[in-house]
Amino acid sequence: MNNKNKSFKIYGRSSIGKNSMIGEGVIIGYPTADILRKAAASGVNIEDMDFTGAAIGDNSIIRSNSTIYTDVVIGDDLRTGHNIMVREETRLGDKVLIGTNTIIDGHTEIGSNVSIQGNVYIPLNVIIEDNVFIGPCAVLTNDKYPIRKKSDLKGPILRRGASIGANATILPGVEIGEGAMVAAGALVTRDVPPWKLAAGFPARIKELNEELRILNMI
Repeated sequence: MNNKNKSFKIYGRSSIGKNSMIGEGVIIGYPTADILRKAAASGVNIEDMDFTGAAIGDNSIIRSNSTIYTDVVIGDDLRTGHNIMVREETRLGDKVLIGTNTIIDGHTEIGSNVSIQGNVYIPLNVIIEDNVFIGPCAVLTNDKYPIRKKSDLKGPILRRGASIGANATILPGVEIGEGAMVAAGALVTRDVPPWKLAAGFPARIKELNEELRILNMI
């Protein structure tokens, strides 16, 4: 780890790989509410508690004021913008980019060579496969009836090489097929087949131009 200033915090049994750079105000291994309650009940300082922490691979760059919770496992070559948050029980592969102000709300699987731009929201229970691109301000959702009715919180599935345009919204449980594209500003209410285009509000399924039927070059 390459840091002259130590103005970041590490909690639990966290590990940070070699040649990594951690910015000011970063928190690694932030405890969940359950861990905080246990600490308060036992009178133990949270910095002295033994819990899982986060594991971050080699050659990572985590910029200032970012928070990565306990029980997060991240591969090599992570790059983040400023002020990102990754909640507990999230797994990331290698060479993942997370843009400034992006929130990954936990219990999520993200593959390798994934580019997530700034101000993206990813809720609980999402699957994002390899070589996926998510444009700025895109929103993924997981609750069909917010506050009104209980339902399984099932987030979208983004298959290998899918591309999501800026400001797109994807509804709960929707699957974006391999190599499919979602246009900027689209509202996706149903599955998008592989190598198709979803565009409009609500989105309609269209043919994808032949020259775009290649995997993302991330």
